[in-house]
Amino acid sequence: MIEFRIEEDSAGMRLDKFLRKKLANVPTSHLFKMIRVKKVRVNGKRAQPEQPLAAGDTISIRGTQEQLLAPAGPEERKPPPPPPVDPSELVILMEDDWMMAVDKPSGMAVHTGSGITGGTLVDYVRAHLGPKAVRNDFAASPAHRLDRETSGVILVAKRRPAMVHFTELFTNGHPRKRYLTLVKGKMPKDSGVINLPLAEHQQTAESKARRGVNMQEAVTRWKVIKQSGEAALLSCVIETGRTHQIRRHLAAIGHPVAGDKKYGDFAFNREVRARWGLKRLFLHAEFIEFPHPAHGGKVAVEARMPPELKDVLKRAALEPS
Repeated sequence: MIEFRIEEDSAGMRLDKFLRKKLANVPTSHLFKMIRVKKVRVNGKRAQPEQPLAAGDTISIRGTQEQLLAPAGPEERKPPPPPPVDPSELVILMEDDWMMAVDKPSGMAVHTGSGITGGTLVDYVRAHLGPKAVRNDFAASPAHRLDRETSGVILVAKRRPAMVHFTELFTNGHPRKRYLTLVKGKMPKDSGVINLPLAEHQQTAESKARRGVNMQEAVTRWKVIKQSGEAALLSCVIETGRTHQIRRHLAAIGHPVAGDKKYGDFAFNREVRARWGLKRLFLHAEFIEFPHPAHGGKVAVEARMPPELKDVLKRAALEPS
């Protein structure tokens, strides 16, 4: 029999994920079989693969250390090393023992993925943290996403309980997030609300065929900061966190975001690039307010508008007063 005691930093982790980390050389199918035939117990009771673990839980597993904790053989493939990055380039807005808030530049992907080259935000964060990037089997990770071309503040969990807190917050809670964006045309009034359901962005073709397009509630509040006859600088607060929400909502009401290659007005984008020098998506995550994962007190973090966007506003005579 071998036992593991759950520390605070592993609280909230699913049992099956914990076992896959601790018993990395046992096939996943065998781990599930061990749970099914009651060879794995939590606090002496029958366990379920998906059950969340709590600090102080004891996991008991029938088997020997030689069987379950044998070192990996030479044939096991190791993941490729992360690309070299300079952690001094990471703009840190705040940091404590539980979390970080960083200012992501436009063009930097948050995570690795298909077609992603160069260092990601994950690479920069873990290079900055060095040996402290991994704590009790949890590697520091961004708690939410920003589009690759969007700049601004993004939160990073340094401990597993912080990630559990942020996951719950972004899934069911309402962190206050404010964005700055430049859009095409003259807005009809000084402020407004876009309450328009959006199709689930990652719904599979099989799911669409079976139950139709899944529409999700989406609410964006906007306010004009500066207006010209050709474009408007807006402040946007989102009450839901749908993929590309601001970009899709503003395009839907006829005021697409400047520089948006997916939902935007391509003729407007060409004109803005030629006249005002805009070479990226004009969308910046300026502000976020949230309860801290350790003490629950409100924390507010702000990321200033990047110089390249300020230059565009200056050329367009849309600088905020």
